[in-house]
Amino acid sequence: MVKFAHIADSHLGGWRQPELQALNTESFKRAIQTCIEEKVNFILFSGDLFDSSFPPIEVLKDTFTEFRKLKETGIKCFVIAGSHDYSVSGKTFLDVLEKAGFCEICKYEEKEDKIILKPSIFESYHIYGYPGKKSGLEVQDLKKLQIEEPYSSYFRILMLHTTITEAAQGLPIESVSLDSLPKADYYALGHIHIDFEKEINGKPAIYGGPTFPNNLKELEELKFGSFYIINVEGYTKITKKEIKLKDVESIEVELVNSLKGTEKIISELEKRNLKDKIVLLKVFGLLKEGKVSDIKFQEIENYLEKAGAYSFLKNTSKLEIEKQELQIQLQTHEMEKIEEVLIKKYEKENPSNLNELILPLIENLSIEKQEGEKQVSFESRLFSSLAKILGVELN
Repeated sequence: MVKFAHIADSHLGGWRQPELQALNTESFKRAIQTCIEEKVNFILFSGDLFDSSFPPIEVLKDTFTEFRKLKETGIKCFVIAGSHDYSVSGKTFLDVLEKAGFCEICKYEEKEDKIILKPSIFESYHIYGYPGKKSGLEVQDLKKLQIEEPYSSYFRILMLHTTITEAAQGLPIESVSLDSLPKADYYALGHIHIDFEKEINGKPAIYGGPTFPNNLKELEELKFGSFYIINVEGYTKITKKEIKLKDVESIEVELVNSLKGTEKIISELEKRNLKDKIVLLKVFGLLKEGKVSDIKFQEIENYLEKAGAYSFLKNTSKLEIEKQELQIQLQTHEMEKIEEVLIKKYEKENPSNLNELILPLIENLSIEKQEGEKQVSFESRLFSSLAKILGVELN
């Protein structure tokens, strides 16, 4: 019997909030510890181990420590890059992990009209893989994949970091059908953060992650991370391992008067047991009185701190002002609110799908250089985050 784990989309270093960054790291550590306790023979990491090709030094330290544990335990690791930790230069910290003897990156050879996948071998198991790329650019390449030993009797695993058509749910995005891929006994997928288990000709195809939700929406929908352990003993047994470290409390509050918004929100919070929970607050509605900035979020945060909440995230994107025209009349003490008013005014006068990028871009440009982080690493992390928001590939 052979037992292996399938881990994907850990996005280590992806959270700006320190407490959620810590929870992301702890979830990854829990997955590694479970693999050791379960005595798996090897682990598949199918992309986006890191949130960028050059993660912060503290993230690297924690990650290398976990891979050292696996090496000392004798657990092999096979890796492909994802769209986040992939680099067109081919130089990432995944290569450092490999050179340290902690893992093996799946290899391939590109020719004019085909891409030949080379096997990484564990006993009678042949592991093949091809990396994910920025903006789904790997999709066209995947249609040219070929396995070096197409007629071998070995158990074949194909690792990919991409969107497969069967999981795209009809969305107009680049994808590749499972039927068009080289035949394998197990398809270890990464990239889409959803629960997905499907069979192709009786063979399982699974998205393995994330090991921890990567944003507010995922925290609300998934609530916690997961990965898979697979036993092969005449048949393939699949077990999903959930990583539950903190409970998530989702709260929605509708407002028509933001002047009374703080009081109403705290009133809703008082009805819940929030101790040691991740609190997700969604405030929505059409404001007939007041403006968004009238809500005293600092006072709300102070309440949550006293209530013992672990972390607090808010979403006010669905809170709108009921006025045809926004008048910019700011007092001196309100000047810090001008950004918010200008954005609202611009969106009213210039309706476009691109408007949803304004706030994420502003937030991204406020990213700060971390202690001990080199300038080149900081700039790479900043540009990588910008590229993620804009959906473009870095050259």
